[in-house]
Amino acid sequence: MLNKYPLWKYLLILIVVSAGFLYALPNIYGEDPALQISATRGGDVSIGQLDQVKSALDSAQVEYRSASIENNQIQVRFKDTEAQLEARDIAMQSLGSNFIVALNLMPAQPQWLEEVGGSPMKLGLDLRGGVHFLMEVDMSVAMQKKQEEMLEDFRISLRDEKLRYRGLKNFGNGVKVSFRNAEETEKALDYLTDKFPELTIDTAANEDNTVTAIMSEARIREVKEYALQQNITIIRNRVNQLGVAEPLVMRQGAERIVVELPGVQDTARAKEILGATATLEFRQVDSEADPRSAAAGRVPAGSEVFYNRNTGQPVVLKESVILTGNHITDANSSFDEYQRPQVNIDLDSQGGNKMSHFTKDNIGKPMATLFVEYKPTGRKKPDGSVEFEAIKEVINVATIQARLARSFRITGIDSAAEAQNLALLLRAGALIAPIQIVEERTVGPSLGQENIDLGMTAILWGFCLVLVFMILYYRGFGIVANIALACNLVLIIGVMSLIPGATLTLPGMAGIVLTVGMAVDANVLIFERIREEILDGRGPQQAIHQGYDSAFSTIADANITTFIAAVILFAIGSGPVKGFAVTLAIGILTSMFTAIVVTRAIVNASVGGKKVKKLSI
Repeated sequence: MLNKYPLWKYLLILIVVSAGFLYALPNIYGEDPALQISATRGGDVSIGQLDQVKSALDSAQVEYRSASIENNQIQVRFKDTEAQLEARDIAMQSLGSNFIVALNLMPAQPQWLEEVGGSPMKLGLDLRGGVHFLMEVDMSVAMQKKQEEMLEDFRISLRDEKLRYRGLKNFGNGVKVSFRNAEETEKALDYLTDKFPELTIDTAANEDNTVTAIMSEARIREVKEYALQQNITIIRNRVNQLGVAEPLVMRQGAERIVVELPGVQDTARAKEILGATATLEFRQVDSEADPRSAAAGRVPAGSEVFYNRNTGQPVVLKESVILTGNHITDANSSFDEYQRPQVNIDLDSQGGNKMSHFTKDNIGKPMATLFVEYKPTGRKKPDGSVEFEAIKEVINVATIQARLARSFRITGIDSAAEAQNLALLLRAGALIAPIQIVEERTVGPSLGQENIDLGMTAILWGFCLVLVFMILYYRGFGIVANIALACNLVLIIGVMSLIPGATLTLPGMAGIVLTVGMAVDANVLIFERIREEILDGRGPQQAIHQGYDSAFSTIADANITTFIAAVILFAIGSGPVKGFAVTLAIGILTSMFTAIVVTRAIVNASVGGKKVKKLSI
């Protein structure tokens, strides 16, 4: 019998549409203004600190909806932004400088919706408000650090090959090695050429018994590209681990990175959430030096004096860097067999080789982890870029117990909290080069709300005009199309809410408006084909069947080509363009489902298999 669906098809459609409604539902409840409080440097928050915040707010008679600890953060919700802003100052005064107090917006849906995985759509910066940073990587520091690595690699390689040299120093974009005689020079030249094929290695034209190794232009570009990509990855890791909701971290050009933190309104606090640009170094402790004497200015040659972050005591370290933090692939805290805290570290293959070479001859000697933080001084370099000052602190000193390789552990840590903090610093990674903020912008929640209101107005006007047109022009079948159109909008919102990486932006709302028109366009094709079949003398049931079957290929072709365009936009676009592409692609898929499957199901349920003399079309 024509135009009849089996029961399972109706049930399947009902399940899909119901799921769309369920996951779109959290968007009705909106978001609460909130404070997001986390400890600096990866520390833990406790019930005592939560009670401290609640007590301070109660004393100041600031009303709040709820206060709890979630994901190692104190989260306090408010009725309005006025109470939120007042509470921020109170919380900052109460907790002090060891905590980050950030303004945020948090979903207000009921608990039962959250338990089934429901959450509102992620809104972009233009809709939700937040902070935007444009950061620039200092490539001169990246090149300098690469040269330091090259010096250490040459020193280790020549020592392992038992080739004696008189001097080793930086030279342009490479290094220069001088030897005692021509025989040693020739041996070194052959060995280094094989050992470092990525470098241009030859004998210096104007100096006897000297070998130079210079990075090629391709190698320099590779070093800079690696520095940019590594910094992007590390910044993303830092932001994610500090719990900022739905951050955006992406490159812009050859040396810049865009960071967007939706929902965060305080620019100064957002900088703290990002953390200072920093790196890590493993260095040998100069055990023969007197730390007090070194702190007074009598530092042994080849050593430097630093101070322990936790105790403030001076520590004398060798100038030579064993390993930098960019070789760390993973770090986590745990306990040894005696329940003492420790940090487990994994290195990449190159880092493992370096650590193995150093530790085999230094068992029983102390090794320090140096935290190097780069801060802008405010002064300008001759090229116009900002000058950075390096602030260096020792965060851990441990004794080498055995020859280490790619995996090892740091012991001798005082507490589990210290182990967790150290693991966070190591795991978050070391920036290859310092970064300066060249542009910062804050989008207020009121402007974001205005954009939402304007976008919703455009969607509603478009939706209502289409509803009226379809009812007037296609009558009963127009009502069917309108029901499908409403389902389409709900499904778009439900899918956008369900997909973790989907973010709704202002251009994305334009994509929804466009999808409304495209969804109706499919129904127009179907209904017009049904009219043609009726004019050709076919009966109502045959006309419905032929109308849907004949129009399907045309609808599919049009939507597939548009979907391909949306995929290309997503692949090569950035920011708002991606937002438009995501909603367009999702809208195409949902409109195909609602315009063809849902409308066919409604038509089949209402007139399918019945003796109908005339269709309301």
